[in-house]
Amino acid sequence: MPLATPELPHRDRHREAVIRVRGLEVGFGERTIMKGLDLDVYRGEILGFVGASGTGKSVLTRAILGLVPKRAGTIEVFGENVDGLSPASRRAIERRWGVLFQFGALFSALTVKENVQVPMREYLHLSDRLLDELAMLKIEMVGLNPDAADKLPSELSGGMIKRAALARALALDPEILFLDEPTSGLDPIGAGEFDDLIATLQRTLGLTVFMVTHDLDSLHTVCDRIAALGEGRIIAAGTIDTMLKSDHPWLKAYFRGKRARGVMTANEA
Repeated sequence: MPLATPELPHRDRHREAVIRVRGLEVGFGERTIMKGLDLDVYRGEILGFVGASGTGKSVLTRAILGLVPKRAGTIEVFGENVDGLSPASRRAIERRWGVLFQFGALFSALTVKENVQVPMREYLHLSDRLLDELAMLKIEMVGLNPDAADKLPSELSGGMIKRAALARALALDPEILFLDEPTSGLDPIGAGEFDDLIATLQRTLGLTVFMVTHDLDSLHTVCDRIAALGEGRIIAAGTIDTMLKSDHPWLKAYFRGKRARGVMTANEA
């Protein structure tokens, strides 16, 4: 039986959706990953996007970014249907978002500073001196020491790679920040520090954050709202309390299972 589209709470109907997805269908070969997916991401929120492994969380991110073709549906960003944009308009939209890919995806032959400068060199026409100053500003912004600027990715720890990739995602002062499993591979202390950094940047810069994650602590501590993917569409959307109260079998297992005990305890405290 088809799942009904989750009804928006009254307070959400009047918020600005900077990303609006309707009827999205994405697949590879004979396999359909998403079908009839609807999703809104509101300006200024941190939205946590969750789902079982292999359900298509990262695929949705790449579909919104235009890196994966869709079979049907519409994707609007900043009120613009991305299918109808000219190349110049598309580039203007792309300047307004930043992306931290899973595992960082830094260019291995470039230093941290050079990695941060990649989007700057593509979209901006600035002197080398100004590019260096801006890159150092972004590097400092994400909590890296200045001496990290001249290091190659192979010389960085996992946490430093995440921060360097975040600095690159922030290079063009984006309005939307896409994060794909930002705390994956980090120890609990490092993950908590990275969550704090995201929350601080969101408040300071007024970012809208779309965060694909499986980290329950992140969902509980930094996300304003959570959307859960299952059976090719959104099965629930709301606050952590909404997720905890849901009777959907997967949501119960995920948010109220043994590994969620610490989150539930903190939530009920």
